[in-house]
Amino acid sequence: QVQLVESGGGLVQAEDSLRLSCAAAGHTFSSYTMGWFRQAPGKEREFVAAINWSGGSTGHADSVKGRFTISRDNAKNTVYLQMNSLKPEDTAVYYCAAGPRGSSWYVPPRDYDYWGQGTQVTVSS
Repeated sequence: QVQLVESGGGLVQAEDSLRLSCAAAGHTFSSYTMGWFRQAPGKEREFVAAINWSGGSTGHADSVKGRFTISRDNAKNTVYLQMNSLKPEDTAVYYCAAGPRGSSWYVPPRDYDYWGQGTQVTVSS
C-alpha cells in the first residue's frame, strides 16, 4: 500500500511554468514506476509522463514532449513534473500514480495500482 499526495497546482498564464510534486508514503517508493496523468473537464483521463524506478527511463506524451519533464528523487519519496510553456489546453486535474516496477518506464494505464487525489492546473490565455 502506498499513499500519494500531489501538490503544486494553481492558476497561471500561458507560457508560465509550474512544478508539480507527488509525495509518497507507505511502501518502498523505489519499488514503483511512477506516472502522471491528467483529466480535463468532459474528457477521459490521459497519460502525461512516466518514469521507471531508478529514473533512468522516462516517457512523455507527444502533446507535452519538449515542454514537460518527469523526474524523481527516491531519497525524498517524491516524483516531480516540471511543466514549462504551459498552454490553455494543459488545463486539467493532474494525478500521480504508482505502478509495478520494471526496467522501462512503460506501464499500461490499467496496471497502475495507486492514485493520488489530484491537483488542479488552470492555464489562462
